[in-house]
Amino acid sequence: MALAYFADFAGQGWKQVGELALAFLLSAVIGLEREIRQKSAGLRTHTLVGLAAALMMLVSKYGFADVLGDRVVLDPSRVAAQIVSGIGFVGAGLIFVRRDAVRGLTTAAAIWLTAGVGMAAGAGLWLLAVVVTVGYFVTMLVFTPLTNRLPQSKHAPSRLHLTYRGGRGVLRQVLAECTRRGFSVNELSTDQRAERHDPAIVSLWLIVHGTGSMTELTAALSEIEGVLSVVSHDANAPVP
Repeated sequence: MALAYFADFAGQGWKQVGELALAFLLSAVIGLEREIRQKSAGLRTHTLVGLAAALMMLVSKYGFADVLGDRVVLDPSRVAAQIVSGIGFVGAGLIFVRRDAVRGLTTAAAIWLTAGVGMAAGAGLWLLAVVVTVGYFVTMLVFTPLTNRLPQSKHAPSRLHLTYRGGRGVLRQVLAECTRRGFSVNELSTDQRAERHDPAIVSLWLIVHGTGSMTELTAALSEIEGVLSVVSHDANAPVP
């Protein structure tokens, strides 16, 4: 009985173990969703972030009980503030810029949210931790298809998949046509898979940005002699 009382007083009782287990479970659920989507930070990263945040909160609440006295005052909020600022370094490492495209923002935000869920679980605010986790899945599973159905802005970049016969100056004509119609080519990359099947066929991915009509641009490019196909894709969609 005395041992159980001492363990609870020291912040190492079953209550704290349950709070760590809740942080582990909720963080793992969030990480599993990221893992299924093949993101850079998946199941292990999110689980460790949430579990570590919960542990730091418990240390902040109970770890300094043996030094408290008339001359020592404890401010548990200081550790929480350091978690919020420190987790930003992890999130920043997940964000990268390739040309004009920024990737990893959603995963970085998920890491930040997972840290918050772990902090809430460690602070004993289990209901808030669960509600925020549910809110995460509503955002990812409901808002994602909803945003895909919204009308695309004319200022948004688009990805073009272009295949043509090489050696005829087709690429020069394609770039000239894009410029003439008010589009700029921000990124250009070749698809090596198509070239292995037929070296005479060139397959390109182009990221174009402009205020012109994408439908008219696609139609104009398809009429260039030597062009075999032109397909427009959303710039944020993964390359097949």
